[in-house]
Amino acid sequence: MKLIRNFFELVKFEHTLFALPFAYMGGVLADGGSVFKWILVTLAMIGARTAGMSLNRLIDRKIDEKNPRTKNRILPSGKMKNSTVWLIVILSLVLFLWSAYLLNPLCFILSPTALILLFLYSYLKRFTYLCHIVLGIILGAAPVGGWIAMTGRLDIAPILLGVAVIFWTAGFDIIYACQDYQFDIKEKLFSIPTKFGVSKALIISEMFHVITILLIFYVGFILGLNLIYFMGVIIVAGLIAYEHYLVRPEKLNSIQRAFFVINSWVSVILLIFTLVSKMVNI
Repeated sequence: MKLIRNFFELVKFEHTLFALPFAYMGGVLADGGSVFKWILVTLAMIGARTAGMSLNRLIDRKIDEKNPRTKNRILPSGKMKNSTVWLIVILSLVLFLWSAYLLNPLCFILSPTALILLFLYSYLKRFTYLCHIVLGIILGAAPVGGWIAMTGRLDIAPILLGVAVIFWTAGFDIIYACQDYQFDIKEKLFSIPTKFGVSKALIISEMFHVITILLIFYVGFILGLNLIYFMGVIIVAGLIAYEHYLVRPEKLNSIQRAFFVINSWVSVILLIFTLVSKMVNI
């Protein structure tokens, strides 16, 4: 029981809500597929997400030990051994690759690209402030992967949706990085807040999120989706606007609520309204 509890603490399983609904959304927009395909998409996302988070915790262990905000995470606190986490990484990668193989050839051919990005991401904040964009690319692969899983091909709509997710993710990751601004400066770590300052970083995040909403609107337009879809986009736009209302340079203590609560609803709401839009003709 303790091992299971520690596992969920390690991978922050609840944060799967950031990306998994977008993978499902890609599948829904592609007009779906068999139950078996949906199961494989779910397993692939769980495998990739678990491997990515576990690698991040392993690679960042020494940094996490120094940061007051992260020193109580699973590895710095000694609740789990490195060897156990490496085993989780290996098993998760096997699950991801096996699921991609069973889906279709294109999914399997593209799967190593995802693995490379998962591995590189955790190192990037040591070298470049563009690490937020790379995290966005990783999550942006979710709707593209969902579409390819159902169709076996790549089209413009999932690519645009993937780009929207890139900017959404990079935007909220910039907000999240603001709370480590002083620590990152001290440790000479790279981020958009350390590059431009917190105030300008929040403006950049707002710009990224405007691009996100415009792209999500455009995806609905080129696919001919009905009013229900666009209602969902408007609700999401309101949530994101509220997120930026909560987080100000002088109100960084609101980041946890803005990051984890609001962002987890964004992808879920978009998925629900997309699904209903595809089911109902109005």
